[in-house]
Amino acid sequence: MAKRGTAVEDKRRTVERVQTGVRMEKRMLLVLKALAGAHDLTFGDLLEGIVLHAFEGKPSFGADSLAKIAALREVYGLDLTAADSHVLVEAKRGRRG
Repeated sequence: MAKRGTAVEDKRRTVERVQTGVRMEKRMLLVLKALAGAHDLTFGDLLEGIVLHAFEGKPSFGADSLAKIAALREVYGLDLTAADSHVLVEAKRGRRG
C-alpha cells in the first residue's frame, strides 16, 4: 500500500498558470521579491497568495511578515501607501537620440 503524503500534499489543487507581463512600481517589486525569497516562495506564489487573501477580505500577512515588510520598505525606500494606490502615474521617459 502506498504511503500517504502530508496534509498539505493531500490538499494540493492543480491550476493552469500563464506568463504575464505586468508592469509594477520598481521599489514595490523589489520589496515583494525580497519578501518572497524570505518566505522561500516564488514571486508568483507570493502574488497568488496575496490576491486570494484580498479576494476574501482577509489580511495577507501576520505580524512577523509585516515587520519584515517594514524593514524591506526601508531598505528599498518604498514610501508609497495604500492612499497612493489610485494616484500613481508613470514617469515620463526622455527621448532617446
